[in-house]
Amino acid sequence: MRNILPIVLLLAAGCSGLEDSEREKLRKMNATGEHIYRSHDEILFAIKKPTHFVRETYPWEDSYVGNQIKITREFFRCKGSSHHTPITKQTDGQPAYIVDCGGMQQHSLPLKDGKEHIYPALFDLLNYIQEKTQKKVIITCGHRCPTHNTYADPSQYNETSKHMIGAEVDFYVKGLEWSPEAIVDIVKQYYKEHPKFKTIVQFTEFERYEHETNVTTLPWYNKEIFIKLFKKDEGRDLDNNHRFPYLSIQLIWDRDTDEPVTYTWSKAFNNYLRY
Repeated sequence: MRNILPIVLLLAAGCSGLEDSEREKLRKMNATGEHIYRSHDEILFAIKKPTHFVRETYPWEDSYVGNQIKITREFFRCKGSSHHTPITKQTDGQPAYIVDCGGMQQHSLPLKDGKEHIYPALFDLLNYIQEKTQKKVIITCGHRCPTHNTYADPSQYNETSKHMIGAEVDFYVKGLEWSPEAIVDIVKQYYKEHPKFKTIVQFTEFERYEHETNVTTLPWYNKEIFIKLFKKDEGRDLDNNHRFPYLSIQLIWDRDTDEPVTYTWSKAFNNYLRY
C-alpha cells in the first residue's frame, strides 16, 4: 500500500500538467489581435502647460546684500551689560546710582503682536546703503531698553529716545566714516528709487529742521524719517564712544500702518520681555 500511494500522486500531477499544456495551446490557437488607433488630437487626460517655478532661497543664500551680510533685527539687540560699572547721577542734590541692564541675555527687543519687532524701514534703508556703497554699515546703537537708555545717556534730552521703541538707529559706514553727508545723499536717493515713494513729493523731498537740537548741523527730514549728523565731538555716549561722526535715523511715520511713530512710556517700558 505504501508503494502504490506515491505512484498515484505522480500520475495525478502528470495529468494536471498535461491539462494545463492543452489549455495553453487552445488559447493560442483561438487568440486574435487588432491594432489600436488614436487620432493625433485625441486626448484622454488633459495635460496642463508646465509653468516655471522659482524655488525659495535657502537661508544662507538670502543672508547677503551685495558683498555684505544682510542687516536684520538681530543687529539691533540692546548693548547693555551687567558687567558695566554703576555710574552716579546727581538728582535734587543727592547722588543716585545707575546700573546697566543685562543686555540681550536678559530681555527681548520691543514686541508687536507678540513677536520681537524693529521697524522694517530701518532694515531697508541700511541694506540699501550697503548695496550702494558695497561697504559695511556699523550699527552703534539700535534698540535700547529703558535701563540701558538711562545708563548710556542719563541726560534729560534722551529720556524719550525712540531707541527704546525700536524706531531709531545710530550708525556709520566702514570706509566712509568721514563722509556722513555722502550717506545722507544715498538715503535721499533711496526714496527717489523706491517704487512706493518715488512719485510722492512728501517722501522724495527733504527739508532742513531749523529749530534747536543737540547737533550743530541742521537735520534733514521727510515724511518718514528724521536724520541727524553727529560730528566727531557731538553725541558721545556709551554706545557711541568712538572717534567718528555718525548718523542717527529716527522714524516719524509708519509706512505699514500709515500713522505717525510716537514715543510713549508704555511702549518703552511695558512692551518687551524680561528673562
